[in-house]
Amino acid sequence: MVRPKSQLPVYNPVDVNPRLVDDAVRHISRDHKVGTFNLTNQNGIEVNEDDFIGKIYIADFFFTRCQTICPIMALNMSDLQEYFLDDDEIKFLSHSVTPVMDSVPVLRAYADKNGAVDGKWEITTGDKKHIYALARKSYFAVLDEGDGGEQDFIHTEQFILIDKKGQIRGFYDGTDKQEMDRIYKDIEILKKE
Repeated sequence: MVRPKSQLPVYNPVDVNPRLVDDAVRHISRDHKVGTFNLTNQNGIEVNEDDFIGKIYIADFFFTRCQTICPIMALNMSDLQEYFLDDDEIKFLSHSVTPVMDSVPVLRAYADKNGAVDGKWEITTGDKKHIYALARKSYFAVLDEGDGGEQDFIHTEQFILIDKKGQIRGFYDGTDKQEMDRIYKDIEILKKE
């Protein structure tokens, strides 16, 4: 008989495809946490790691003009938000990978279009190199092409599940129905820890 998972793994840099991990952290085998960050949300308000202390959250990387995977990801994030709307333990954090184009007014329009609830789903912009470093050193969400320079571009369907301690607990294809079913279950597992 197969028993359901009662605990999710904790992912460290050594547990992930090395091409997704910055060389500077690739050797870390325990106690990895999402690093500090300083971003600006859809309301022009600063958002940092302190806003997520004691919260379970799902992070992703997107851009507002994307017409391929991003609309599906936004719909799935919106569905997750709706499901966990009254659950104060759960938040959402989207990082724009084209911060030059995705200004605060553009993010505000995107948030409105996708039903983002202020304080629940932070849709953010910031320095491109900082966002790229987060993707490579904290979330392991993008292959090792570039460092966030002008021509570099992050495009990933990855949803990353982060626990209340800032540890990565799961990776999911944010465009795949079965993966979305799995993330709902895994959030419930995390909530019981």
